Amino acid sequence: MPAGFRFPALDIHTATQTTLIIVSLMVVVFLWRGIVSIRNARRLPFFRMRRDRMLRGWRMIISAIILIPIAFLLNSQIEPFIYHYFPPTPTATLTPTITLTPTISLTPTISLTPTITPTPLVSNTPTITTTPSIPQSVEAQFESTITPIPEAVFSALTFTDGLDALYRPLKEGPLFQNPIGHMYAVFSYDGMVRGAQWTALWYRNGELVHFETKPWDGETGGLGYTDWQPDPSEWLPGTYEVRIFVSLDWKVSGTFTVEGEPPTPMPTETPTVTPVPTNTPTSTRTLRPTRTLTPIPPTHTPYVRPTRTLTRTPWPTLTRTPVTPSITPQSTRTRTVTPLP
Repeated sequence: MPAGFRFPALDIHTATQTTLIIVSLMVVVFLWRGIVSIRNARRLPFFRMRRDRMLRGWRMIISAIILIPIAFLLNSQIEPFIYHYFPPTPTATLTPTITLTPTISLTPTISLTPTITPTPLVSNTPTITTTPSIPQSVEAQFESTITPIPEAVFSALTFTDGLDALYRPLKEGPLFQNPIGHMYAVFSYDGMVRGAQWTALWYRNGELVHFETKPWDGETGGLGYTDWQPDPSEWLPGTYEVRIFVSLDWKVSGTFTVEGEPPTPMPTETPTVTPVPTNTPTSTRTLRPTRTLTPIPPTHTPYVRPTRTLTRTPWPTLTRTPVTPSITPQSTRTRTVTPLP
């Protein structure tokens, strides 16, 4: 090994993924060699050699089957288990320092008492770095009363526009091109308390465009994310920054850049309300003429008693008609004698 050679630093996530890849390759190789060994054993004419080759093939296949659940555990459980004992360390941010470069002033030859006054080009004015804080409007929406652990730590943010079933980024990068739909900021964490208030703030060019704040409902350690899915037309080009807080304590920040013009929003139809004319009933009342009663003078007619005339009508005469009985003779029955043969 040459002098001065150093192994590259690997984090827990990279080491876990490397081990998973190696175990997966071993599963494929063992399965392939086991199947090939069993096929070759069937062509051997000698029983002992055929049996040994068959046993070797089945051992490789059984070893591959045993490695499959180990690969599954490496993919889903081993990383949170390691984070429980080895919490992630926050990424340190380097602060640049300003070096003063003094310039030499020329000494005048006429002055009897020359003096040298160094004039620095860069003034030694310290830069004030403010710690990110939560706006009052967001702080007013806090719900939790549980005090978080001050030792809770978060890893650096990884930005992606898609996640798989295990919350792993599908496409990482600090630069994204429009159109964009759903954006995620993925992180690993440790030391969280269930029910503690946590907040994620999304800024675009220093302006707050989205936030989420709620009680923590995850585990004490593992992988998590904060996301934002606005209309694609709202992803304006610029520099976006995401800040993570636990209660009022700032934990980690990350930035990404969006380039390209966003798609034009689809026009929405605005219904036009046409006022319906209101029928105002106008009642036209025709006055009836007033009836004037004209008095009629009474006339006196003398009463004449009617004359009653009686007329006698005679009764009808009853006439009796004699009834003559009629006798109908009966028919005579005739008997006919038929001789016997």
